[in-house]
Amino acid sequence: MSTINRQIRLAARPVGEPRPTDWEHVEEPAAQPGDGEFLVQVLCLSIDPAMRGWMNAGRSYIRPVEIGEVMRAGAVGRVVASRHSGFAVGDHVSGTFGVQEYCVSDGRGVTKVDPAAAPLPTYLGTLGMSGLTAYFGLIEVGRPEPGQTVVVSGAAGAVGSVVGQIAKILGCRVIGIAGGEAKCRMVVDEFGFDAAIDYQSEDVRKALREHAPDGVDVYFDNVGGDVLDAVLLRLARGARVVVCGAISQYNSTKPQGPANYLSLLVNRASMTGIVVFDYADRYAEGIAQMATWRAEGRLKSLEDVVSGSVTEFPDTLMRLFRGDNHGKLVLKIAD
Repeated sequence: MSTINRQIRLAARPVGEPRPTDWEHVEEPAAQPGDGEFLVQVLCLSIDPAMRGWMNAGRSYIRPVEIGEVMRAGAVGRVVASRHSGFAVGDHVSGTFGVQEYCVSDGRGVTKVDPAAAPLPTYLGTLGMSGLTAYFGLIEVGRPEPGQTVVVSGAAGAVGSVVGQIAKILGCRVIGIAGGEAKCRMVVDEFGFDAAIDYQSEDVRKALREHAPDGVDVYFDNVGGDVLDAVLLRLARGARVVVCGAISQYNSTKPQGPANYLSLLVNRASMTGIVVFDYADRYAEGIAQMATWRAEGRLKSLEDVVSGSVTEFPDTLMRLFRGDNHGKLVLKIAD
């Protein structure tokens, strides 16, 4: 009897927020591996803001998901059948397996992971693409120096929480921007930031004047919009702005660009994007360093794990845009 593979495919390109009609729920027999391939049972799916951009047509840092294609997603899973010499049944692996229950792979872009060393969701967060984005974005693009002030938006999220902790490890003063009292308290109490600003209830510009009186040396931006404009007005001379994401703009039909960009000129500052794929040949370096910090207790990981089925992906994705998640959002679809 064939194993049924449940999938979520892109049915239409969203206008604004994704709607239920933008998705197609498909059931088909799971494919069987050929020579040099193996079959993965997907256990946990990575839920990322970048997914919204992948659904759009047009030129980007990665090709768009095509209509009728399984929705792209990072995932961790277990090898359940193999005709590949490098992967055995029972191996746990991480890769871009898509929003489905089973995936055939030839091993390209797939990494073995050890569930005894860290929980599987952690390999989608701190020890996965989110952590690597934080690591290389801060160290290589932000280039913080001890004693400098680092500001991070989306500070309670998968990337922002790691950015702030790494900045503290490097000897910086760190200010997080997050939405809501609970998230701000977590940023300070759990992740060790020096201060947190609640953009929902505080005047961000005023709070930055208080917490960063000498200006912001590094700003790691995950949200864009009004928060980005507020931080631009507080840049220090020679500041570096790291553009990682703009979640406040992803579902907007009229995206807002930075109004205060001339602050870059006045302060001889720079604004540079980070795409983690550019550092693919250094992933092992980043993961090894973060695993060491984690083992030493200097880097905490937080995964917001939603247990359910693959059919719950559309609703789980919307948690990101409502700001309901704390840390890395993961959809667990199998044990």
